[in-house]
Amino acid sequence: MDLPEPLPEPAVDEIRLEHVFAALSDPLRLEIVRKLLLESEAFDHSCGWFGFDRPKSTLTHHFKVLREAGVTRQRQYGLERRSHVRTDDLNARFPGLLDLVTTDKRR
Repeated sequence: MDLPEPLPEPAVDEIRLEHVFAALSDPLRLEIVRKLLLESEAFDHSCGWFGFDRPKSTLTHHFKVLREAGVTRQRQYGLERRSHVRTDDLNARFPGLLDLVTTDKRR
């Protein structure tokens, strides 16, 4: 089965560090990325997988910010959007950044 096309996102060479930093500056978005990096076993996950007790509209906003900054990729499956971190793209653009995200000890 073919995967659905990703939702609009910046190309690898268009990902800007200041946009990534802005996206990761929000504690909930940082937690989304950490959870995807540390706990994800499959390609992508729906909003419900995260278990956050937030309104759907709030989560939709946070996922959109991450996608538009180039941090995550989202695909539409029927009524559901699933996300994963653009690990290869971010490591190519900003080596070591994702290591910092996953090793932050302030949790």
